[in-house]
Amino acid sequence: MITHTDHFHGSDLEKIEQLYHIKKENIISFSANVNPLGLSGKLCEALKEHLDVITSYPDREYTELRKSIASYCHTDFENVVAGNGSTELISAVLRQKAFKNACLISPTYSEYEREISLGGGVCHYYMLTPENHFALCTEELFAFLSDKEIELLVLCNPNNPTSTALNREILAEILGFCKKNGVFVMFDETYIEFVEDDADTTAVPFLSHFDNFIILRGISKFFASPGLRLGYGLTGSRTLIRSINETKNPWTINSLAEYAGRVLFTDEEYIRRTKTLIHTERNRVCGILRTIPGLKVYEPAANFVLVKIEKENRNADILFDAAIRRSLMIRNCSTFQGLDNRFFRLCFMNPEENDLLLSCIRKTMG
Repeated sequence: MITHTDHFHGSDLEKIEQLYHIKKENIISFSANVNPLGLSGKLCEALKEHLDVITSYPDREYTELRKSIASYCHTDFENVVAGNGSTELISAVLRQKAFKNACLISPTYSEYEREISLGGGVCHYYMLTPENHFALCTEELFAFLSDKEIELLVLCNPNNPTSTALNREILAEILGFCKKNGVFVMFDETYIEFVEDDADTTAVPFLSHFDNFIILRGISKFFASPGLRLGYGLTGSRTLIRSINETKNPWTINSLAEYAGRVLFTDEEYIRRTKTLIHTERNRVCGILRTIPGLKVYEPAANFVLVKIEKENRNADILFDAAIRRSLMIRNCSTFQGLDNRFFRLCFMNPEENDLLLSCIRKTMG
């Protein structure tokens, strides 16, 4: 086994290529959490026919794009703000409010911590535990928020890497408490479309009731288009949207991405096929993983699953190495706060690819 200090994620294919001498185009990435169907066929055809959009500036207000997003999300287009990926919007929100104390539900995506720290804020971590199946206890969370004088709560729903999700009842409880106590909430719904009952998981229905939160989404994962760098935010606070638009640079979304967004959200066949594939493979793959001795599978809501290795002479380093030598890339989760090298994450791909990885895992686990 090659010994290294890096723990690779889905965008590190060049590093993998150098270290393992495997061509990156031959690697099947179970680490990137991207839709295995690839690009929408409707989008590909539309872009071929409308490449000339790059000869003009996009509408500065992105009105048609925002209307397309609003229709897709079942909200008013005036609740929508578009950005160059959700990362631009994270920065834009944090610029509007000088949050001194932020709470991250951990383990979770690391970009929040970086952006909050750059803005001079301090991150406090409310830890989800494997002993409690990474479930969130609102009573304990509220006590934590009050004790730390939290001004910003960041919630990834479904959460990465645990694949746990909060339902509408819990969301209402959290928003009510935060509104009463002056806490702004940032929901990251990157993986919301993969959830089987996304209507009971999204915070969109609360846009007309609360103005103390924003939902961030993008097209990188569900629509397999990370290179287009298109993200969007949904909020009931028109004041926040106006402030973001007044301070962000103009035309951060290029004409190609703007046009692509208007097409993607209308491809109902692609959306349906994706949901069917992920729902089917999630049940099948997790069912097989549960039959492999030495593995503990945490119930997933998104298009990926977190697994713990409980066999003494096996860990995620060994499993990663065994898989990558077969050109299969999983995510070693030891770099996530609160996890170690007993944890790994994999996303659900096409059945044939999933079977290759399942076979590798079974053999490696002995």
